[in-house]
Amino acid sequence: MAKRRYPPNTRLREVRKLQLKMSRLEFAKAVNDTGADMGENVACGARLVAAWEDGDVACPQYTYQRILTRMTGRTMEELGFRPTTRAQPVPPAGPYGTDQEGDSVNRRVFLADGTGVALSLTLLRPPESAPGRIGARNVHAVDQAVTTLYAHDHDHGSAALRRDAARALHTTYQWLHEGAYTDKTGKKLRTATGHLSIAVGWLSYDSGRAADARSLYGEALAAARLAADASLEGHAFGCLALLAKASGRPREAVSAAQAAQSAVRTVGSPRMLALFSMREAGGWALLGDRTATDAAVVRAHHLYAKGPRPSDPDWLEFFTPAELAGLEALARADLGQHERAASGAEQAVLLHGDHFARNRALYQADIAIQHAVRDRPEPEAAAEAAGRVLAYLPDVRSDRLLQSLHNVESALQRHARIPAVADWLEEYRTTTRTG
Repeated sequence: MAKRRYPPNTRLREVRKLQLKMSRLEFAKAVNDTGADMGENVACGARLVAAWEDGDVACPQYTYQRILTRMTGRTMEELGFRPTTRAQPVPPAGPYGTDQEGDSVNRRVFLADGTGVALSLTLLRPPESAPGRIGARNVHAVDQAVTTLYAHDHDHGSAALRRDAARALHTTYQWLHEGAYTDKTGKKLRTATGHLSIAVGWLSYDSGRAADARSLYGEALAAARLAADASLEGHAFGCLALLAKASGRPREAVSAAQAAQSAVRTVGSPRMLALFSMREAGGWALLGDRTATDAAVVRAHHLYAKGPRPSDPDWLEFFTPAELAGLEALARADLGQHERAASGAEQAVLLHGDHFARNRALYQADIAIQHAVRDRPEPEAAAEAAGRVLAYLPDVRSDRLLQSLHNVESALQRHARIPAVADWLEEYRTTTRTG
């Protein structure tokens, strides 16, 4: 297994565990709370804290440096980080004048390398011979691959990731089928492989490969049942619900979302239940059942308000208040409630702040569409919102985003005589033709 890029940050771990006496989840919440007090909208999670402590990041981005210094009263060096003074190219500003740097993986490194995923997945190169003895290091490598995939995907989309991620998944299956390990390690490896299968399935879905995603989610579901892992089972069912809705199968989406809720009911994570309730709402909305949609949405908000719990899985860190608002907006759009949908999508973009660039871009596209198709269309507002979407290209590469832009174009065509719309249509065609 390849070595980490940096040594583990034992000093930060000591500060967290021995002095602050916090779990990683509690530490992440303290970071977010401190950031909020400073006027910074951040989305730190246990996964990011693990990346800091395990040596995957030399030094956090500047926003987190300020927050950590305020929170602990220590400099970056005193917290065990390795600040760099080497000048680095600054990426283009995002639509709100801020860069779109990721959380647990430095975005500038990815842009400079061009193939950032190759850096992160070297941990899972295919073995040249039989895998041999499999231990905790191998399981940790799989977990770390999942961490890096999600971190890069949130800010850049799936286009550059899917093939390398699929190779990494192939390696884990070789370990499972050909390696030697104890029962305990085997169970952990199967669970980790299930999570990686979901991550690769997500990349396939984002790349427009629904059939591949469905197969990978099915593999994750099988792994969950073999490992008796209720959280993983719920995650797999939740992904199948999302895929079913996107594929135009609303009844299947409702059933899968309800199965997800049933699977995780005893896990002790209200926010997982909230997410799957919102997935159920999406299915009901596509069926046109307003009453059932409203009931699922209300239930999701009630569960989310119960707050984070130690049993929340790391992958759930994307499910922020911004995402909660965004998912409700999508349901409102399917019900034809375009004004509420536009308002909810705007709230999602604002709450995301500088994080989750791909999701921000998708919700920004939804804003444009809702303004264009509402009962009293606002084409200028639609064109303005659509212009912000183009700012994410080519940094974010996602087939879903490109499809959303195509949908924006279709919605704006009817208003093509308006100068602002005509200008956007020309810019869109130029950008996508040369991007």
